[in-house]
Amino acid sequence: MPDSETLVAVAVAQFTPGPDPVQNLDTIAGLASQAAQRGARLVVFPEYSSYFVDPVDSRFLAHAEPLDGPFTSSLARLADELGLTIVAGFAERTDDPHRFSNTLTALAPGSGIRAVYRKQHLYDAFGVRESDVVQPGPLEAPQLFDVEGLTVGLQTCYDLRFPEITRTIVDAGADLVVVPSEWVRGPLKEHHWRTLITARAIENTVFVAAADQVGGVSIGSSIVVDPMGVVLADAGERPGVALAWIDRNRLTDVRALNPALSLRRYAVVAKP
Repeated sequence: MPDSETLVAVAVAQFTPGPDPVQNLDTIAGLASQAAQRGARLVVFPEYSSYFVDPVDSRFLAHAEPLDGPFTSSLARLADELGLTIVAGFAERTDDPHRFSNTLTALAPGSGIRAVYRKQHLYDAFGVRESDVVQPGPLEAPQLFDVEGLTVGLQTCYDLRFPEITRTIVDAGADLVVVPSEWVRGPLKEHHWRTLITARAIENTVFVAAADQVGGVSIGSSIVVDPMGVVLADAGERPGVALAWIDRNRLTDVRALNPALSLRRYAVVAKP
């Protein structure tokens, strides 16, 4: 049986963000409260949780906020109130008046922003061009944060199709990679979603918690996967919260059984 001292409850929360930031925050507060009541120490919300319309275009510019703006300030207060760490995506204002940053923040109780990630691989695929209005994030060292002894790293949605970024985060020391997303519906897209999340978990012997928007153009199916590719929690096709108890010993055991990280013969190098 797992030792209770090595268990950390991690939740993925899915909803349908819309054009009203206040309503989105109200929904986030309700779902975060549910997660906290069930024992979660970390809850992960989707990409573009602060504001979303389809398609992603210049309308986002009017709703882009600074890193310490109303959205993250509200999340920081909510994290303090509920006593859990919150990760969510939002449109961040940049120096370019024509482009914003697709940004994630992790906010911990009592300490505010603990980590920031700006999406590196923009969704210029399947007939969409996110780069028309989004500024790509810099290639910089991953910002990690701790949740009850669990080291957590950040990436976003389309990044799942680039295994190098997850490997870079794991090389930096992550035990869990969280992936806020707005995974658009389309041919085989749900199959891609589950396959890529599971592959990133297995090849890196790491936990992955991926939170998608649900409803509208997105598929939902927010999941938590363990280092052997076992799905520990699945939010299905409706708004709500799915929770998994992550055992830190599982990570040690799997990496002893499958030492893929130590056996590999290639390193990740940034493309010039």
